[in-house]
Formats: sequence, C-alpha cells, structure tokens
Amino acid sequence: MKLIQLPTQSLEDRIQEELEVNPALEEGIDTDENKESENEWDQEITSDQESTEYDPMDDYMSDDDTPDYKLQSNNFSSDDELYSVPVLVTKDLSDMLNDQLAMRSLNPQKEALCKYIIGNIEDDGYMRRELKDIVDDLAFSLGIIVEESELMIALEVIQSMDPPGVGARNLRECLLIQISQRSPNEINKLSKRIVSDLFEELSKRHFTKMTAALGVEEKKLKEAIEEISRLSPKPGNNVTLSTQNSQTIVPDYTIQIIDNKLELQLNGRNAPELNISREYKEMLSHYKKSKSFNSEKEKEAFSFVKQKLEAAKWFVDAIKQRQQTLILTMSSIMRFQEEYFLTGDEKNLKPMILKDIAENIDMDISTVSRVASNKYVQTPFGTFLIKKFFSESMLNAEGEEVSTREIKKILEESIRDEEKRNPFTDDSLAKLLKKKGYPIARRTIAKYREQLNIPVARLRKTL
Repeated sequence: MKLIQLPTQSLEDRIQEELEVNPALEEGIDTDENKESENEWDQEITSDQESTEYDPMDDYMSDDDTPDYKLQSNNFSSDDELYSVPVLVTKDLSDMLNDQLAMRSLNPQKEALCKYIIGNIEDDGYMRRELKDIVDDLAFSLGIIVEESELMIALEVIQSMDPPGVGARNLRECLLIQISQRSPNEINKLSKRIVSDLFEELSKRHFTKMTAALGVEEKKLKEAIEEISRLSPKPGNNVTLSTQNSQTIVPDYTIQIIDNKLELQLNGRNAPELNISREYKEMLSHYKKSKSFNSEKEKEAFSFVKQKLEAAKWFVDAIKQRQQTLILTMSSIMRFQEEYFLTGDEKNLKPMILKDIAENIDMDISTVSRVASNKYVQTPFGTFLIKKFFSESMLNAEGEEVSTREIKKILEESIRDEEKRNPFTDDSLAKLLKKKGYPIARRTIAKYREQLNIPVARLRKTL
C-alpha cells in the first residue's frame, strides 16, 4: 500500500534504496533460464514455508542461537519511512537579511539590535511585534537597555533592505516603504498620497471620495491604483517560496487520443526491470542440500541469504502488483470521464467520488485514494493531478446530477465577464446561476468563490 501511494520519482528513489540494501535484488531484464530457475525457487521457498514437517535446520536456528544481525533493531520498519519530495536548499528570508546586514558599516550595538529584529520578522516579511515589547525582551533576557527610538532606527535599517517592504509592521507601512524606494514621478507621488492619507477609502474602493479628496481626474487615479496593485502585500513570500518543496512533475500516466479513442499508458519508470539474484538462489540451494553446517558463520550466512531472497521476492511482487493496481484504477477513471478526456472541456466532467471507482474495480476506497494521491496524468490538454477529476455532485433545475467543478467553472466565467465597475455580489451570482439552471444558495456561492480564491465584490471593483 505504501508503494502504491508513491509518485514516480519517489518510487525510483525507493527502488534504488532497496537495491542498495538487498544484494539479492538485481536490476535488468531477466533471461528465460533465470525465469525457469526462479519458478523452481518459488516453488521451493513456498513449500518450505508451508511445510510443517521437521526440518533439521531448526536445530541450528533455535531461539537460543539467533544470528546477531537478527537481534539488531532500528525501532522502525523500512516500510514506515516517509518519502517526501526533495527540498531545494536555498537561503531563507532571515539568511538574506543577515547577509545584507553584514555588508553595512554599523556600530556593534546597532548591529546587535538589527540582528534581534531580524529574528522577530515573520516568513511573510512583517515585523508584527510591538517595539516596546522587544525593548522589554532585550532588557530582561539579554540585559541590553535601549530606548524605543534606538530600536526604531535599527528597524529602519532593516526596512531599507531587500525585498522592498520587509520589516513593515502593517500593510500600509509595507506599501509606503515600497513606493518610497521607487523613482519620485507624478504617479508614484499620487500613489504615496493615496496609501498615506486615503488607505481606508482605497481598501473599500470608494473611488468617488478619493477623486474628490485628491482633486485629480479619474484617469490619473486609475493609473495610481494600478501602480499600487503591482506592489507586494507580503514581500517575504517571494523568498520563502523558493525554500519550499521543489518537484519536477513527472506524469505517472499518459492518455492519448488515437482514432477518436482513448489509450492509456503507464510511465515506463513505474515498471522497472527487477529480478532475483541467480547467485543468491544457488547459494540457498547449496545450503539446503548440505543439511549441515560446519560453523556458526555458515548458519548465519544461510539465514541471511534466505532472508534477503524472501525480501527480494516480496519487493518484486509488490512492484508488479503496484503496476496492475495503477493501471486498473486509472483505466476506470478514464472510462468514467471519457467525454472530458476526449474534449478537455471541464463542463464535461461527471460527478465522481472515490467510492464510484472503488466499486467499479472491486477494491477498497483507501486503495483508490492512494492511487489518486500525488499522481499526475498527461493528457492532450495538459498535465493534471488525478484528484482533480473527483468531485461531488449537485442537482440542476432539470433534476440531473452535475459536477461541482462544472458549477465552479460557470461561476468563474460569470465573474470574469462581469462589469468591473459594478461586480456581482454573491446574491447576484446566485440569481444568475439559477437562471442558467443551477439553483444554488448564496452561502454555497460564497464557499465556491473562496475555494477559487476570488475576493468579494467590493474588492473586485475597479475604475
């Protein structure tokens, strides 16, 4: 089950790890001769496991004489390991600020204050702690007595660094810092006035009040607001995003349209050529035929070889079972969403839940969930996460089941085409979708809008 859940890249790492720790497992195409001997060994090992008759080897492998390596434990199984996406190692925001600080010529106390402030800056670039609280911390924890004004000077040093806006204590200050670092042209001066004096009116999109208070034409106001919209509300995010997990998407499946029919292929990297070492199989046969050991080391060697061969056989079988499960599950999803995969139109996505696929292939829901987790499929219309194709259903005005993704797509299109000076409220959107045959409550509209990361009507309003 853990192998099923792994995406292609993680599977390759897992296979490489198994090859390194198990010498009985080999990579490469198995020959017919090897396959015949493998079948014989399979029968031999199976009959050996199922046999209840007395085995002379038991005298040598008693509980009182267990090999040392069997008594060693790491307190976890290799199956319990977590396989995560490789992390791209880069400097975070704190490292960037400290590097810039090292380039400044500051006296020791001011440098120490700057370092302490950097330690209080959050990942998004804001310094949300009150200066008076930091003054108290410095006094009680480090025995450094400073005035709040000294700390403010150190904070201004940080605010002059990159990324622009870092060290701000609120959004207003963040925007003002960024504007101040730009060339002082007419639009930037107007932008600074808006953020400094009319920030509340800006946040509420009261454009009429703003034009009256500033005494400017609507065209100039629009240019200034567009300039403000280009500023970063969270300057630290541009830095912290580079330290998050970095993964190149490798499609686990490919769906092609050939002669108006869908063809599914599993990425070849999911079907590696693995086989069991012929040398190790011969070693086991040799030990079993001898039926006696001349030394303690030979007993341990026999047990070691047998254990590694059984582990290798299990791993090869598990990889094959994984391939079969992946193909079976994705084939069912492809057939269920055939119309979508032929057209690429999201409106053709049928309501589909994990239970639908699980019942179709006669497997547990948890298995389907693992197959869909972190797996991608390449289609003629793009590469998508498989979980994208699962959605709940709702009834339209005609009593037919439709996918919630279809409704979200229509909602997105309606908002995209709205009049920007007078955007639709959630009530208006509910009425609009009802006319289109989708009777949805206002609160449901609000939920879908938030899931699509679309702000409320007031914040969508533009000049």
